[in-house]
Amino acid sequence: MKKIASFFVLSVLIFFCYSCRDKYYTETDFKKVLKVDTHVHIVTDKGFFENQAAEDNFALITINVDHGDPAALQYQLDKAVLSAKKYPGRVFYEPSFYFDTAGWGTEQWSLKVISELEKGIADRPVGVKLWKNIGMTVRDRDGKFIMVDDPGLQPVIDFIKSKNLPVTGHLGEPRNCWLPLEEMTIKGDMGYFKNNPQYHMFLHPEYPSYEDQINARDHLLEMNPDLKFIGCHLGSLEYDVDELAKRLDRFPNLAVDMAARISHLKFQSVTDREKVRNFCIRYQDRLMYGTDLDDMRAKNREELGKALHGTWLSDWKFFTEEEEMSTGEFEGKFKGLKLPAEVIDKIYHENAILWYKLKL
Repeated sequence: MKKIASFFVLSVLIFFCYSCRDKYYTETDFKKVLKVDTHVHIVTDKGFFENQAAEDNFALITINVDHGDPAALQYQLDKAVLSAKKYPGRVFYEPSFYFDTAGWGTEQWSLKVISELEKGIADRPVGVKLWKNIGMTVRDRDGKFIMVDDPGLQPVIDFIKSKNLPVTGHLGEPRNCWLPLEEMTIKGDMGYFKNNPQYHMFLHPEYPSYEDQINARDHLLEMNPDLKFIGCHLGSLEYDVDELAKRLDRFPNLAVDMAARISHLKFQSVTDREKVRNFCIRYQDRLMYGTDLDDMRAKNREELGKALHGTWLSDWKFFTEEEEMSTGEFEGKFKGLKLPAEVIDKIYHENAILWYKLKL
């Protein structure tokens, strides 16, 4: 009798374990599951973004960007801090710093930037942002582009590490930026670079190449193996999950967000869904959901809410379901990835909590 009872208990445990392992979410779970959009830009104090996030059960990380205007950067910081204070435990922020090239390469330059960052982290941010102006815009006094692995930046990197903060880095652009328009994979990229040829690097061979950008970022990680680094936009390796996997294997302190690059995962799923799905499962501890959405042009609560909810729900369906789908970003159909619930939980909130030390 004891053997029969033991066998019964074992059978129940095995069944329970397999049931847990095979659990999946659906569209009906969308609002039930806590989610974190790790890459947004809140630049108003209207509360539209935050209210929709609360309705859809999202926490937010709003990220500041150095567009070359110190006043605009301070404005972003003020709005980010205000939102984080108004919505504690639901909104978090990351400052950046103004890359003034005056005095570049001197101790005075790094001390000035560190002083600026000291003020930016006074209200307990969750990371510090480095933007693509490093490598694509800022130059030294000889006209040479300043790359992210330049020794002149190391004191700033050391300061960030000393504060036990991760770096969130958008370095380089999607590889499409360096391709002819007709070879680009995503229509959004085609349209943007067609209308903004000044940013289309295929037309500007005098600028650092795509490989230069990736190599500089990789070298930074080699020089700082103790630096926690979250690569924005799938680490600018959005075009090939195999290439991204190589970096994730090589750099254990590297994670990536998916902001504005989920369309590239969908594109790869047209021809090899299982490869994309297996990639997400294998690297489930290193991937974070993000969108790059903002409230800059929000006219009213309803308009922004509809746009946010539409994007968030569409992405949720891609990751949780397996129906055939299509997108306006490229031709062809693809199936959703239908990732296990435990993988969804990591991508949508557990990894963000761990890497950014969020207190939700």
